Amino acid sequence: MKSHLLSVGLASLLTLAAPVTLAREYLSTEDGQKLGFTPGVVTEGGRTVWISGQVGLYDEQGKSMVGDFEGQARVIFRAIDAVAKRAGGSIKDVVNVTVYLTDPRLLPPLQPIRREFWPDGNFPASTTITVHSLPYVGMMLEISAVAVIADK
Repeated sequence: MKSHLLSVGLASLLTLAAPVTLAREYLSTEDGQKLGFTPGVVTEGGRTVWISGQVGLYDEQGKSMVGDFEGQARVIFRAIDAVAKRAGGSIKDVVNVTVYLTDPRLLPPLQPIRREFWPDGNFPASTTITVHSLPYVGMMLEISAVAVIADK
């Protein structure tokens, strides 16, 4: 039993001491760059953070965003950034988003807002789903995300 605990302890120490590198490869197409997404992101190393669907009914000061699609989108992206920061990263570490829209006509106004949050053009991979409704009256979109953040 002692030798098992010792080997587990040594393996844990070696894992902690081993340098971990984080590599990302953004697979791009011209269409994706125009539309604000990457068709695929290949990652190696780091920690995966699954970010729950974020909503933007109210901004950080408590102001209602009902009826303001662009306001809701910006609140959501700032919320995703805040969750990623709590995990040691930022929105730049997001490699995948799933966008739920109540109206497909809302996708074109979302694209320039995405470019505000990923100005370097390294966009996350993305899926957009149109839904009949979302959990709260006035919600126009909800976005979940996956981030890969370098180890500490």
